[in-house]
Amino acid sequence: MTSRELVERTLEFSRPQRIPRQMWLLAWATEHYPEKVTEIQRKFPDDIVTSLSFYKIPPRTFGDENSPGIFIDEWGCVFENRQRGIMGEVKEPLLREWKDVDKVRVPAERLSVDKDKVNDFCRRTDKFVIARSCVRPFEQLQFMRKPENLFVDLIEQPAEFFILLDRIHQFYKQELELWARTEVDALFFNDDWGSQNSLLVSPSLWRKIFKPLYKDYIDLAHLHGKYIFMHSDGQIMDILPDLIELGLDALNSQLFCMDIEELGKRFGGKITFWGEIDRQYLLPYGSSEEIIASVRKVKDSLYQDGGVIAQCEFGIGAKPENVYLVFETWNNFSNL
Repeated sequence: MTSRELVERTLEFSRPQRIPRQMWLLAWATEHYPEKVTEIQRKFPDDIVTSLSFYKIPPRTFGDENSPGIFIDEWGCVFENRQRGIMGEVKEPLLREWKDVDKVRVPAERLSVDKDKVNDFCRRTDKFVIARSCVRPFEQLQFMRKPENLFVDLIEQPAEFFILLDRIHQFYKQELELWARTEVDALFFNDDWGSQNSLLVSPSLWRKIFKPLYKDYIDLAHLHGKYIFMHSDGQIMDILPDLIELGLDALNSQLFCMDIEELGKRFGGKITFWGEIDRQYLLPYGSSEEIIASVRKVKDSLYQDGGVIAQCEFGIGAKPENVYLVFETWNNFSNL
């Protein structure tokens, strides 16, 4: 069974031969533990990969987003970074006053993807390929307005806010439509919605403003016969029923911010849990016994003839031996 078939069987709850895996690799890990990274990748190769962008016209950016200093993204948002290996923060909003909303430029270069090269990439691998789309309306609004301003916007809801949101959303639909017309297996979007203990906004506000956007993305993917994956950090239990209702295929979330057994009882068999193993405590500080127990807990709680992907992030502070042990433990569940 190929990697692509493993993932498809997982998403369809159709008894894959083993649980598919994927390591998310941050630049910090490659810089600090290059030999360990290579060892993990050799022993436990990914079943899921992300396509290259293959832009005909490179997006207008400045600097390196993973290096200390200034990075300007393709929308014009300015990030300040003080630590190598991670992305920085926006200190000043791109859009200070609503009177300037019409000056916001969409990064049309991201629509210059060479679809023939994407298709060739997909045909040359037996792995499950996810589009390199960068769809994140809530986060992009934060980058443009800064979080504190955006939360006020969400309360006051000026007309210009919805003008900006619609401009972003229409561009994202174009981007997803483009990728949906390639041979990738899945589309992707992300927004970090959770704090450690709850949503960053009320569920009702999320349903009013952002759920319709996500419905468009998910419907678009399924219309073209693609799966669709999403990532969100934090405690997002309150909107999981909504994401399932919309037909989301796979969700990457911080499982250990939530009650994993409760997730399994309420949502097992309804959506694929695309990782992850706790990167706040377990990966940096956990013992071998804790790592093994945590992987078993995820598998026992969430696996139902599929519905689980062995995803783990090798990021800042993570011990390479713990990341290795995560995948070694998942590998012990090969005979399902």
